[in-house]
Amino acid sequence: MPLQHVVDDTVRAAIAEDRAFSDLLPRLMRASQTAGPAEMDAALPRLAEGIAEAPPNLGGFLAVISGAWIERGADPAPVGRAVVQRTGEVTAAALAFANAWEEATGGKPPPDMEDQPSQRVFDTVAPGLGDGAAAAMMAWFALPKYALAGCTVLQMAPLLRASLDDRDLRARAAGQAARHLGQMEHYQALLRVLDGERLLVLDRASGKGWTVAISGIGDNFQLHVLLGGALIGRPGGLPGERPAPEILACFLDAETPPGPPVVSSPWNLVDAHGEWIWNEGVPADIPVVNGTRVVVIDPPAYQRTFPAGRRFPLMPATMRVEGAHLPEDLAGWWPHIRPAAR
Repeated sequence: MPLQHVVDDTVRAAIAEDRAFSDLLPRLMRASQTAGPAEMDAALPRLAEGIAEAPPNLGGFLAVISGAWIERGADPAPVGRAVVQRTGEVTAAALAFANAWEEATGGKPPPDMEDQPSQRVFDTVAPGLGDGAAAAMMAWFALPKYALAGCTVLQMAPLLRASLDDRDLRARAAGQAARHLGQMEHYQALLRVLDGERLLVLDRASGKGWTVAISGIGDNFQLHVLLGGALIGRPGGLPGERPAPEILACFLDAETPPGPPVVSSPWNLVDAHGEWIWNEGVPADIPVVNGTRVVVIDPPAYQRTFPAGRRFPLMPATMRVEGAHLPEDLAGWWPHIRPAAR
């Protein structure tokens, strides 16, 4: 049977909560194994309808399948927004479940998400959630599936990342849910990825600066290394040892070789207020000054080493130098830049 027909039958059963879904889902998974990208692309809009409309416990399986298709080459555009929207809704319901559970049990942790819904679980939260208890319970146990699919979609759909409304609200909710599910910490970080963002990079020693445009950078380890590749050893750039091309590739779009290689940090990065830009953070943490995020390069305070590779291996990154600025061009900026905190 063509993949489109299997998808249509499975989605129809999921939306109707038909018992046939349990038989159709394995058929869909088998059909997916031999489907090519074009066939998956054609079926994704219908799969998106199922993700948007099916109850969380069933729609979560459809979301995971969509993520697997995207990893195999399908276009995330037809389904990405549905996955992110539904993940936000399921996150909100799961948080309501967790709050109701903790209130009902005097602060005891909610059940493990790898467990199954039960009458006992329902009876615990029903007094606090009323008619919404069943949906919230299903959302709680389904959240890992949506988080997994959401992370895949956000890594591989930069246009979707850049166009999302209320990213800060979504990220805050994901951060709250990360207390219960570690995968949501990654989802939160992906919601905060900057795409097409221009940074002003200032070298305190020389007084020079550069405007760089970044996209798809998952953490400041990645930012640190890519700045080295963009600025060290280039005409008008900075002195030092530029990261090797194969190392830079690991932080851009290539697979990281086994090991992995170890990278040495060439400098210390601080923000305009003099606070350190910690590698464990993300570029979105860097404060905005006069409408621009500012990165200041200082000598290294100590030797830093870390393994090569991207936090999000499916997400390609770019960094482009858009302009170089002489010290006299930056005279209006330096009064806003504080010394590095010690």
